[in-house]
Amino acid sequence: MTDPLEDLRRAFESATPAPDARRRQANLSMALKGFDHAKEIAAVPRPTHDRLLKWRSVRHGVGKMLARLTARPSLTAATVLAALVLLALVPTLREHPVPLSSPDAAPWPNSDTSNRTEPSGTDPADHAGGEAVATASPSPFLALSDEILAESSESLMELTGPAAIRMRAASDQPNATMRPEEVLREEFANRDSGTLKITADDPVSTLSIDVDTASYSVVRSSLMSGQLPPAEAVRIEEMVNYFLYSYDVPERTDPPFKPAAAVISTPWNPHTQLIHIALQGRMPATKNRPPLNLVFLIDTSGSMDDPRKLPLLVQSFGLLLGELQPEDEIAIATYAGSAGLVLDRTPASDRTTILGALDRLHAGGSTAGAKGLQLAYRAAEEMAADGEVTRVILATDGDFNVGISDPEALEAFIARKRSSGIYLSVLGFGRGNLDDATMQALAQNGNGQAAYIDTLAEAHKVLVDQLSGALFPIANDVKIQVEFNPATVAEYRLIGYETRTLRREDFNNDRIDAGEIGAGHSVTALYEITPVDSPAVLSEPLRYASPGTTPEGAAGELAFLRLRYKEPGQGASQLIELPITPGTGEVNEDIGFAAAIAGFGQLLRRGAYIGDWTFADAIALGEANLGIDSFGYRREAVTLMRLAERLTP
Repeated sequence: MTDPLEDLRRAFESATPAPDARRRQANLSMALKGFDHAKEIAAVPRPTHDRLLKWRSVRHGVGKMLARLTARPSLTAATVLAALVLLALVPTLREHPVPLSSPDAAPWPNSDTSNRTEPSGTDPADHAGGEAVATASPSPFLALSDEILAESSESLMELTGPAAIRMRAASDQPNATMRPEEVLREEFANRDSGTLKITADDPVSTLSIDVDTASYSVVRSSLMSGQLPPAEAVRIEEMVNYFLYSYDVPERTDPPFKPAAAVISTPWNPHTQLIHIALQGRMPATKNRPPLNLVFLIDTSGSMDDPRKLPLLVQSFGLLLGELQPEDEIAIATYAGSAGLVLDRTPASDRTTILGALDRLHAGGSTAGAKGLQLAYRAAEEMAADGEVTRVILATDGDFNVGISDPEALEAFIARKRSSGIYLSVLGFGRGNLDDATMQALAQNGNGQAAYIDTLAEAHKVLVDQLSGALFPIANDVKIQVEFNPATVAEYRLIGYETRTLRREDFNNDRIDAGEIGAGHSVTALYEITPVDSPAVLSEPLRYASPGTTPEGAAGELAFLRLRYKEPGQGASQLIELPITPGTGEVNEDIGFAAAIAGFGQLLRRGAYIGDWTFADAIALGEANLGIDSFGYRREAVTLMRLAERLTP
């Protein structure tokens, strides 16, 4: 067996022009020294501070060498060999991760350990006894090796093309963990983008409202990992509804939510208009809320054995406990190859017992999700009482492979349980095994919502900042129906909500399930309309169409909005109606930002009606409408737009 370093040295010698002997010797010496250091460090399972500093210096040395070599066409072969050796070292480094919980784990180079922040995924305050519990994290060796490959990719740009750009984009993110083969195993609930409707043929649009936010978090996870999200993972309504908006709050004597409409110019098409429909739920006084019964149903199967899954899940529920009141109760059920109750009903004030049960969880086995759901509902039924809110919170990566495993059977099971008044919410964790389709089916049929948690900050948003909306319903089976006026609107299309559309006759049928609105929730829906006299009209009028009749007083209307909802616990719905006319509503930063996100989502889905609008246009519109961005969510979205622009070929 030949020595690979000796082979590399001979390649360098044969490829380097003889007249430049001094530079040849310097570069060769630098390369050999760098690879010696790499081999030495890779053999040590735990790094020290000094070794990490040496590794970083090697990184810069090898990067300089490659830059010099690739500047000369005659040395392309040597450059490729050097890159291959670097790639060969990465698997070795992956075998020696550094557990953050290790007492002798070295601090990061050039960092002040006396004033350092906890790594992502830890929150000392949320564990019993105040002890910090650190979750597994990518090895510093692996992170630095990725930095080497990223810096080398600049020199190899002509050899690798767009792939080098994507690799560098991924390495720029400190927690980049998604791999292409992981994406291929994921399943998402979506349909083809809404088609253009001709008002004269199909004037009525009916849908169930949606307050889920999972899609936005999945999109963010993909982009932060240096990859564009799969088009089917992009549900535009969930991206738009992820953000906080300052819509008008209903008065105390009004229905539980207030509808409003506005008509604005379409950012991506000057010849069409957007109808912006907003619903704002009332926020009851928190101190007067009813007692809460929660059953945590936790997936502990083998697929959850990942730092992004079960450890993050445990920390997330720890955050939630801090927001509960003494009269609230918690039970914990788990499922893997079988299901079991690991904590019977316990007062939320007994944090030590609850956190202890969470900390003892470990992952392993298959995924008997159906048994887990059955057990959780039995526990919830025993906890339920009049005047209280009872909810099962399923936390999983969505992999159901034992028992009831197909979405239709799961939907039927949850639908039967829905009549008991017990709500079901679904929290998704981790990537690579994400069965988004199943999670959406469960949440939509369980009178609950679906969210995807990829960071502890997202857990704080869902389970702390928006706890009331996530857990306390104020209206059930909320449906929207918009009738467009063919005298003023030639064509229209609903942006998003592909999985939430209903039949026209479903609107007045109180037996048809629809979405729920929680306390303080806001809901946004957007329609793009084409006026009858617009050059953007894509359809020709029918030769033999019968002339329509317009009701008295409605000649100038664009559309008529109807809403139906049920008070929690009630079987009969109530109706709200609102005409939509040109000039309705005021254009403000909330509406402008919602339009920017809708355009961003269409770009990610490569929509057919976006024209020549670009990510740069979405960025400009988003930045112009940041408004009061207290938590930085809107600024983060603009950053994601920039990443998408960078990753798009």
